Amino acid sequence: MNEISQKDQAILARIGVNEVEKRDRRRQKRDFGVALLFMSPALLMVCGLLLAPVFYNVYLSFTNWRKFTGLDELIGFANYERMLGNPFFGEALTNTAIWVVASIVFPIAVGLGLALFLRDVRFSNTFKNIIFIPRILAPTAVGVLWFYVYAPQGLLNRGLSAVSGQQVDIGWLYQDNTVTPAIIATFVWQTVGLVMVLILLGLAAIPKDPVEAAQIDGASRFQTFRHVVLPLLTPTLLVVTILSVLAGFTVFDLLWVMGASYPGQRSLSLAVYMYFEAFQKGSWAYGSAVAVIIGLVVLSVTWVQAALQQRVDRMVR
Repeated sequence: MNEISQKDQAILARIGVNEVEKRDRRRQKRDFGVALLFMSPALLMVCGLLLAPVFYNVYLSFTNWRKFTGLDELIGFANYERMLGNPFFGEALTNTAIWVVASIVFPIAVGLGLALFLRDVRFSNTFKNIIFIPRILAPTAVGVLWFYVYAPQGLLNRGLSAVSGQQVDIGWLYQDNTVTPAIIATFVWQTVGLVMVLILLGLAAIPKDPVEAAQIDGASRFQTFRHVVLPLLTPTLLVVTILSVLAGFTVFDLLWVMGASYPGQRSLSLAVYMYFEAFQKGSWAYGSAVAVIIGLVVLSVTWVQAALQQRVDRMVR
């Protein structure tokens, strides 16, 4: 009798467990349905305004569609073959690589220097605000402003004329050897404020104990920065690097406003080349192919940087 009772209890217990599991699954499905309902507007916007245009752009890159005359026919990789054989594409790719390197090196170097300098300076908040102001300006407005600064009779040439005592009328934006440095300087002027703020946040998050321990051990300020502060600041620098790479690959406003003419200029980048081919020449399908290449390159570089960031995070921990 006791043996039967134990079996009955086991069966009843098992039935109870199954009912609890079924109830939990029903609750999870209900919660998922409610969450999906609340997320549906955002999902529809992402799919309709982001994913659908991206996939449609990839599809157009395999056609010979021009302007709004309709989709004519599929032509396979003809647009990509044309791209690889176009010398302007190679020039745009080279210039974009220069832009990416410049957007990483100069803003981070200047931003890091400013962040370290302004940590212990009086009225540092005032200087920070002044340095950050260009960031809130529209890139087009910045391009127009500096276009007149670099003009032959602009502010820069007038200042150089006053200093040298001779008339200076350099066409900074019309010469191949000066247009890229001039636009890079403008880019750094606009973006260094954001880089400085991000690095300041990273410096504020560094614990004081390792720094104080290094100082007690007799390490100099440079040694403390190199062996303690810089390794702990590496995750922040990687985030800044990712943002800088994306900005370097997609920069358009400054180049389009400040550049002299397209194509064939040192200021020609992949983004400008895509816009020129699609909106100026009407080769929409070819411009879509250029956009696909830009997207693939950006995704590849971002993936590599994300992998490096995960490795650095594990090392820091």
